[in-house]
Amino acid sequence: MPVQRIRLLGDPILREISARVLNTASAQPVITDLRDTLHEFQRTHGFGRGISAVQIGQPVRVIYIEFESKPYSLINPEFAHLSPDTFELWDDCFSFPDLLVRLKRSLSLRLHYTDETGAAQTLEASGPLSELIQHEMDHLDGILAVDRAIDRNSLKLRGA
Repeated sequence: MPVQRIRLLGDPILREISARVLNTASAQPVITDLRDTLHEFQRTHGFGRGISAVQIGQPVRVIYIEFESKPYSLINPEFAHLSPDTFELWDDCFSFPDLLVRLKRSLSLRLHYTDETGAAQTLEASGPLSELIQHEMDHLDGILAVDRAIDRNSLKLRGA
């Protein structure tokens, strides 16, 4: 099981802009590592729905999500639309698992990406799935939830 070390807040790789994947086949080992690392994080921390490749030290545009028992492998995802309507939430992150950040996300989105088979896909999402995708997409651009905090009072420790 190729579980990888999750990079933590302060690791400079988290601030890198991830490179496009040129060959879908080259993303397969990354997707496997993301899936296994997500499952291990869920087992040890009791939460988690998605992870981006940069969080395991692979700065490529790959995201793996499990949402409502459905897996999504997103290769080279790009926003086609972000709703101007927003909502606020307390966000968390594998890279700082004990910290919650109050921020705003678009209510809905449309995303173009390539799946594991190399097929072009479009995904429309709203609410929690939209928020999760936006969180993971930020990682691909070196943006962390702490960068999106609403104000200086929008940080708190989990369980506080």
